[in-house]
Amino acid sequence: MKLLFKQRMFSWFGSYDIFNEAGETVYTVKGQLAWGQCFKIFDAYGRELGTVRQKILTFLPKYEIYKGESYVGCISREFTFFKPKYNIDFNGWKVEGRFLEWDYKVYSSSGDEIAVVAKEIWKWTDTYSITVGDPDNALRVLMLVLAIDAEKAVRNN
Repeated sequence: MKLLFKQRMFSWFGSYDIFNEAGETVYTVKGQLAWGQCFKIFDAYGRELGTVRQKILTFLPKYEIYKGESYVGCISREFTFFKPKYNIDFNGWKVEGRFLEWDYKVYSSSGDEIAVVAKEIWKWTDTYSITVGDPDNALRVLMLVLAIDAEKAVRNN
């Protein structure tokens, strides 16, 4: 399953549309005014599916991931002097790749490839191509990509 993750132009709080290969909207992400960043994920029918919320009052950026109201994990930046490194406590997954170039792969704890994420350059807004092997993982991969993108945006501003 391939998804196109595209930020909406002129979005104050960070809103995104996620399309499938046929160009149909699969998910909508709406940034909300909150203390710290907060993104709500909705399906094509407007039903809320999950949330990615920045945990505030932490030394380094941390984003918590919720499916419905249930906490399912987090991504946090680790202290390093040079290359960014993340602690991912989410489904036993690990992320490897070129974070600074925005391209990476998501692996299960057993080493199976779950998703490939690539930033498309030369676009007016942030646009990612996300290839997910198992469609049942699409929402979870989307939430992980959203958390990584939000952390990078904070770091680069």
